[in-house]
Amino acid sequence: MVLYKLEDFEPSYQESFDGHDIKGLGVYTQGTDEKVGTVSDVLVDEEGHFRYLVVDLGFWIFGKKVLLPIGRARIDYNTDRVYTIGLTREQAEDLPEFDERQTLDYDYEERVRGVYRQPTDYNLPVEAATPLDPLAGLDPLGTPVAPLGTTPTYARDSYTYENEPALYGLNEQDHQTLRLYEERLIASKRRQKTGEVTIGKHVETDTARVAVPVERERVVIERVTPADAGTPVSGREADFREGEVARIEIHEETPDIRKEAFLREEVRVRKVVEQDTVETQETVRREELDVNSGNLPIEER
Repeated sequence: MVLYKLEDFEPSYQESFDGHDIKGLGVYTQGTDEKVGTVSDVLVDEEGHFRYLVVDLGFWIFGKKVLLPIGRARIDYNTDRVYTIGLTREQAEDLPEFDERQTLDYDYEERVRGVYRQPTDYNLPVEAATPLDPLAGLDPLGTPVAPLGTTPTYARDSYTYENEPALYGLNEQDHQTLRLYEERLIASKRRQKTGEVTIGKHVETDTARVAVPVERERVVIERVTPADAGTPVSGREADFREGEVARIEIHEETPDIRKEAFLREEVRVRKVVEQDTVETQETVRREELDVNSGNLPIEER
């Protein structure tokens, strides 16, 4: 059977006690009202049932912590005290010391139970009761029971806390507080990733066309007949020379194309938060008090 610290099992356990913390309550002997120690922790089983109070016996035995079965304790929330039922100083000295670093196994718990067990507590069904024992009997369902006034023994593999209500049951006489619980919807938000947007850039190519006006020179030869054609000229004026050449330079323009980068636009990326209200519903439970008093007068406050 695995046991857990109350805080590890239910971190918000104080909500079940109206905000009170059972840890730190003083532990007193019932009847003598002598302080024994302080509750330093609570151990629960896999279903969350209280099984032990870890008591620091600083007022009796300095530096020693022991386990107090919940059935041997009475928790008084009105006075913020825990009263032990039938625990003596001698028993406290016999109890094995509790060390949370050590494994809490069946053998250790048996040592604890052996100190608290009282023969007058038992006439209950136990698997290990010997049916051949002339003092043993059967309950109405035919289950072997240990005779009243004897301390039963149990099997390691079949032991349950329900076998010993005297140690682990909540005694109705000592626990008169009846708590009514209800469920409430607690709204919270959980942030989760829904996707991812990747923004990058790539290069596309295109063919750009541009018109550039250019000039090109050409030679035009014109032959014209002068107005004084046919008029005789003197020999001095008529200068016949061979090989005379006229030179004219011809030019033309060609397009000179180059590329230059310009800033076209900026792309700014940011996130915006959109708010919305989501409504949900769930079935919640609530405990109501049923009072069966017969003909007795009952006053509720």
